[in-house]
Amino acid sequence: MTTSAPGARAPSVGLAQGSALYVAAVLGTGILVLPALAAEVAGPGSIIAVVALIVLSVPLAGTFAALASRHPDAGGVATFVRLALGPTAARMAGYWFLFGVCVGAPVVAVLGGSYVVAVLGVDPGLVMVVGPVLLVPPFVLNLFGLRFSGRAQLVLSGLLVVIVVGVVAAAAPATDAANFMPVLPHGWVGVGLAISLFVWAFAGWEAVTHIAGEFRRPSRTIPLATGIAIVVVGACYLGLQIVTVGVLGDRAGESAVPLLDLVTATAPAWSRWAVASIAGIVALGVLNTYVAAFAKLGASLGRDRDLPHWFGKGAEPGGVPRRALGLVALLVAAYFAAFTLTDGDLTPFILIHTSSMVAVYAVGVAAALRLLPRFGVGWWFAAVSVVLVAGLLVLAGPNLLVPAVLAVAALAVTVVRRAGRWRRLREQAPHEELSPEAREASPIERAPLGRARRS
Repeated sequence: MTTSAPGARAPSVGLAQGSALYVAAVLGTGILVLPALAAEVAGPGSIIAVVALIVLSVPLAGTFAALASRHPDAGGVATFVRLALGPTAARMAGYWFLFGVCVGAPVVAVLGGSYVVAVLGVDPGLVMVVGPVLLVPPFVLNLFGLRFSGRAQLVLSGLLVVIVVGVVAAAAPATDAANFMPVLPHGWVGVGLAISLFVWAFAGWEAVTHIAGEFRRPSRTIPLATGIAIVVVGACYLGLQIVTVGVLGDRAGESAVPLLDLVTATAPAWSRWAVASIAGIVALGVLNTYVAAFAKLGASLGRDRDLPHWFGKGAEPGGVPRRALGLVALLVAAYFAAFTLTDGDLTPFILIHTSSMVAVYAVGVAAALRLLPRFGVGWWFAAVSVVLVAGLLVLAGPNLLVPAVLAVAALAVTVVRRAGRWRRLREQAPHEELSPEAREASPIERAPLGRARRS
């Protein structure tokens, strides 16, 4: 969709780096706490919940892979929505992701920092020091663009998978067959609760759409990277869930650092440092991917004048969006300050993050139904995803307040722009009667759907 600016580097992300970015975005910090929480509410039935979410994540992942491979652009979901639903809806999607989903950055840093502090056995209050430290490397890496940070992500994701496999292998000998019975101690209701927990663990497919323009041969690489990520993420969660149920049993969910409890049962000499490593690598990997996505989106919003145009530099494929990266750094710093003022309460930040993500999913899958070839594989993925996302919107309920406020802000920008456009037209032709088309003209015209489908 976009052309490279003079001096911009060619897209550099191949299959290995792309898969690593997807794995980091989706695997996330959920592996630090969710297997134990799911085992607590569903017992062995939580294993069924993981299998169900692996299957259910396929349509959503497939939808965004199909969109990103056909329309690779720094705007990601906002670009898809612009092509299908117009500039105002696109602005909403962009604001939801940049200002709403970004609220989760302190949560990621604190979850990683909590494990590091627990392993070191120091004052828990130092989490508020370790967290910001974990935020620094992703911003430094992304100053050099995805050519550099993508390679770093490949190393981080590789280490993450190796350590997860090591944790599962180390914990497996301590499993007790009695912990797998009964299979449904809390009935199917417990399985449903576990599924609702794991929904957030399998989110993140939309994040990589913002860096799709950095992929070499996106039409081939993005679907393959998505498929690899589904397999890797699913295998990691399934393995962790089995050993969590088998080793911890009824004790699952009692600790703030369940992975530490999981491995100390069999490998006390080295397990504490292994857990510290996995927590740090998870946090760094997730933040590295999302910082890249936020920066590229910020640059695209500047390019499309949904933010000041000054931020638009670096939106082109191969460009490094350093100005937008600075904006993201300011946002994250502000959110972390707010997090500190609320005494480190994770809940409101998690709710804002997840509800904003659901809002992005909603307009994204709606756009997919218009942009993807009707009755093709991607279109059917989108059709199924519409039903799934409708359920997520119901679950989000009152937590959609912040996305609603951001939507009003996007509408206000449209109103101001149209008023300015109308005033300029009146000044140019003060004695002429303006046509209805001129009165309603928008500064950024909506892309014709037919042309978007051919792009």
